[in-house]
Amino acid sequence: MSKYIFAVYNDEDVLMQNIKPLRSQGVRIKEVFSPFPIHGMDHLIGHKRTRIAICSFIYGAIGCLLAIWMTQYMMIADWPMDIGGKPSFAYYKNVPAFVPIIFESAVFCAAHGMVLTFYLRSKTLPGVTAFVPDKRMTDDRFIMQVECNDASKKADLTNLLLKHGAEEVKEYGK
Repeated sequence: MSKYIFAVYNDEDVLMQNIKPLRSQGVRIKEVFSPFPIHGMDHLIGHKRTRIAICSFIYGAIGCLLAIWMTQYMMIADWPMDIGGKPSFAYYKNVPAFVPIIFESAVFCAAHGMVLTFYLRSKTLPGVTAFVPDKRMTDDRFIMQVECNDASKKADLTNLLLKHGAEEVKEYGK
């Protein structure tokens, strides 16, 4: 298991100003916890762009295909009807009738799939206790999680974090 050091900051500006100097000195910042979203933070700490939009598109496409299959099954196999002399299932003639169903199914599947993906990805499933390194992060403090696997460099890293504006430094992990 990795060991982590948590640097506590009381000002977001101090935190943001010190991220680049820390990263340039080889400090690997794992995460930053804050009481509110800080735009551009993920780019500053080196996180890659999220691929969650791809998941949303896939869930929407699945919903679209399910709706097409569902309307086709209902209109041909389950309960075929002759409506105004039109064929039972012809998208080229009945497109306006099926568009709302297909759209709503795509939105439904995308929304529910994204909720499940979020819960799985963030490990916040029902019954799972959330990881909170410091209770003050939900109120007025900013916590920087720094990876420190080498015990001999822990003191140097602690001093470096304190030098770069950290209010206090804590250790977590085995």
